Amino acid sequence: MAKIKLTKNELKKQKDSLKMYRRYLPTLMLKKQQLQGEIRLTDIRLKELQTAKENLDEVFKVWIGVFGEKGFFKEDLLKITSLKTGYGNVAGVPIPIFESAEFDIEKYDILRTPLWLDKAVDAMKQVLLLDMEAKIVEEQRKRLDKELRTTTQRVNLFEKVKIPETRNNIKKIQVYLGDQQTASVVRGKIAKSGTEKAAT
Repeated sequence: MAKIKLTKNELKKQKDSLKMYRRYLPTLMLKKQQLQGEIRLTDIRLKELQTAKENLDEVFKVWIGVFGEKGFFKEDLLKITSLKTGYGNVAGVPIPIFESAEFDIEKYDILRTPLWLDKAVDAMKQVLLLDMEAKIVEEQRKRLDKELRTTTQRVNLFEKVKIPETRNNIKKIQVYLGDQQTASVVRGKIAKSGTEKAAT
């Protein structure tokens, strides 16, 4: 803790600092609550995406055997050509937002391929979309977590360090100035009584 001057100017400075800390603390606490709420929403969204992916995996298990048919299912049958993201702002934190994705499907002969191939391509698109959105939601969570840590540190700094420290400084300065004033009054009375004795 830095040494403080025991003066009226320092007292005013400390009172102004205390007022500022008290003014900013509720804003920081509100920001902390908003961030915690948004983090809960990202957790819920991640669970929804995971559940949707697990449901699709169950669908795939039913006809996974047909993927082994030669020549029909190729690795490059479905490619992601673009991913569209936007940006939002949560409590002053810029976060990415999943918007959409576009795919390129390699042309295949509808007459020579089994009917399940169309369903498989659609299901794969859904899985890829879920994966892409999950990655973006995880990035949101990461950014919100980082900001929450910083905000929590600031709240703790104000609440547990700055406000109590400033209150103690104010008390210390007031006690010192009060003692100085009392000493000054006592010196004045002694001087006055000395002057009165000298006059008689």
